Amino acid sequence: MIWFFALLLLAVFIPSFWVRWVMRRYASDIADMPGTGGDLAKHLIDRFELRGVGAEITELGDHYDPQSKMVRLSEENWRGKSLTAVAIAAHEVGHAIQHQQNDVRLSARTKLVPVVNLLGQLSVGVLAVAPIIGLLTRHPVPILFTAVIGLSGLLLRMLLHLLTLPTEWDASFGKALPILCAGKYISTQQEGVVKRILRAAALTYFAAALADAFNLFRWAALLIRR
Repeated sequence: MIWFFALLLLAVFIPSFWVRWVMRRYASDIADMPGTGGDLAKHLIDRFELRGVGAEITELGDHYDPQSKMVRLSEENWRGKSLTAVAIAAHEVGHAIQHQQNDVRLSARTKLVPVVNLLGQLSVGVLAVAPIIGLLTRHPVPILFTAVIGLSGLLLRMLLHLLTLPTEWDASFGKALPILCAGKYISTQQEGVVKRILRAAALTYFAAALADAFNLFRWAALLIRR
């Protein structure tokens, strides 16, 4: 049982480790890179005439915020002149382009994310008190009802991460890569590495979905044991 749990843990977290490894591997500055990730983001916003869209540094991780129409990059990618900085900047601007094009998938995700994240946080709280409810009531129905509510929130968050994949893949390979290649922002020799970085960026939510699946399995196993 311990070996099975260890293998499951590896299967869940290896994609997350791979994403981080790829990002860090190509995060070193390149001397002849003409600008930083922040420079590229602002340039692409102007080039594609993304009205009302801005760009800034964030401490919350690289993302595009449709509510404030802001491309936000970590300080490392904002100031960096690396392939990771350039690829991530183009990826996030890709989301801004999706927004301008009224992409249905991005719109749906924008509306669902706050609700599902709230449900996910509530689920963790509900699952934490489920054993206490069981001890107090000493009846399977209340704890079962509480467990179903708690696990449902985690399941919804996992499904949202999976449904996000097409949107992320389009931002990487439908927007960022063609822009970088056609605009000669990267060389032919760098294209393979940039594809790897963009693939990692697109699969970030897949790694998050696996982590949620692991948490779902862990909580379900704990509750069944009780």
